Amino acid sequence: MFSYGYNKRFVYSHLFDHPIITDKTTKLMEENQYSFAVDIKTSKDLIKLSIESIFDVKVLSVNTCRPPRKKHKVGRFAGNRPQYKKAIVTLAQGDTIDLFV
Repeated sequence: MFSYGYNKRFVYSHLFDHPIITDKTTKLMEENQYSFAVDIKTSKDLIKLSIESIFDVKVLSVNTCRPPRKKHKVGRFAGNRPQYKKAIVTLAQGDTIDLFV
């Protein structure tokens, strides 16, 4: 898909903003599903490829959604928070990602 002459982990790491850690996603981790905030234009195939190359795991499926934007107000100025895409990645049995290092 890509032909870069340098480390693939560096190339794919810019697609992910941060892992999403809430009560709901912590319960999903017990079922071997992990949630990440990714760039809006990132496809499921690219998310799968990047997770497999960065963390050295086998990805079974990728589910994505774009949550609604939240309104933000500072004084009299109103706006919206930046929009993101949420990716829920299901890993193969026996594979884990250690997020709390």
